[in-house]
Amino acid sequence: MSGRTASPASPGERSRAANVALLVIQVLLVPFYLAAGSAKLAGAEQMVEFFDQIGAGQWLRYLTGTVEVLGALGLLVPRLTGAAALGLTVLMTGAVVTNLVAGTPSVLALVLLPLVAVLAWGRRDRTLALLSAR
Repeated sequence: MSGRTASPASPGERSRAANVALLVIQVLLVPFYLAAGSAKLAGAEQMVEFFDQIGAGQWLRYLTGTVEVLGALGLLVPRLTGAAALGLTVLMTGAVVTNLVAGTPSVLALVLLPLVAVLAWGRRDRTLALLSAR
């Protein structure tokens, strides 16, 4: 060993690593939201039954499915990534609360919520740029 200690990563290296981590999260989330949204919009029996069980009506299933599919597509557009992740974070927060109240906690929702929230936070600069664009 040379006796040298590892130097902390430079801001550029940390930024690059953070960007790669956020990109990996984005790529992993897209198929989940496309599949979940598509199942809701297609009227998968399990989805129809769940929305009946919570008493919200099928209009909420269609709305949720639409938001999930549009959110997944938004994650693929660099300019929209932050806003899409923020919208999906709000949606997943509602999903987690609804699942807990209904007595049907979803492990998948509990995993997806922090992932999409980290993505929304990590891409907040894009959301702010989108909001400030005139």
